[in-house]
Amino acid sequence: KDRDFCLVSETNLHINGHFIGKSKNQGLKRDFTWVQSIGVQFDSHKLYLGANKVAKWDDARDELSLLLDDQPIVLPPGRGADWESASAPGLKISRLQDANSVTVEVAESFVITARVVPITAEESRIHKYEITEDDCFAHLELNFKFFALSSQVTGVLGQTYSAGFKSPVKVGVAMPIMGGEDKFAASDLFAADCKVARFAGRAIESVAGHNFPEVACGSGSAAGRGIVCRK
Repeated sequence: KDRDFCLVSETNLHINGHFIGKSKNQGLKRDFTWVQSIGVQFDSHKLYLGANKVAKWDDARDELSLLLDDQPIVLPPGRGADWESASAPGLKISRLQDANSVTVEVAESFVITARVVPITAEESRIHKYEITEDDCFAHLELNFKFFALSSQVTGVLGQTYSAGFKSPVKVGVAMPIMGGEDKFAASDLFAADCKVARFAGRAIESVAGHNFPEVACGSGSAAGRGIVCRK
């Protein structure tokens, strides 16, 4: 928890995730983490998507923060509303609901669906998260779709698209863990300084237009496992 890790790294795309959570040091039997925000770097731009810290959750209140190059993005109200960037050609953000759910698209590169959700009191009770009244641990549920990746893509999720990848996860254990902290840890949400970073802010030799599988990352609340990613 409270760390940043590289999710995807290419020469022209780099995505880090910031994790929040509860740890064994707080009296729990194991660690639980959720993605609070992501930092997306493409070309010379930096895009921030993050869940606000919230005490009591209200479905009608928008708790998703968006910034492009450190400037707040103000989306028009209402489901289906669109916003397009004048400074980053090809960047489009659309509301899927009146609040807390958007798609972010960079033409011919990626589509990210992001939804802000809380840890409910019932989830906390069942899984013993011990969520307190001052923080419902609002976090992101994410879906990634990529259209142009090279064979050298890396990152916690990116490596799964590389040629010859074999998952180290033992899916039969109670809480499967991929590992790789030493390779993927970053010093900041927008720092491309993990050991395997490839970002250079320039175009890549990629397989454009290829139908890469989607990756969905969510709380996995039904099983109480913290973040679960499925391709």
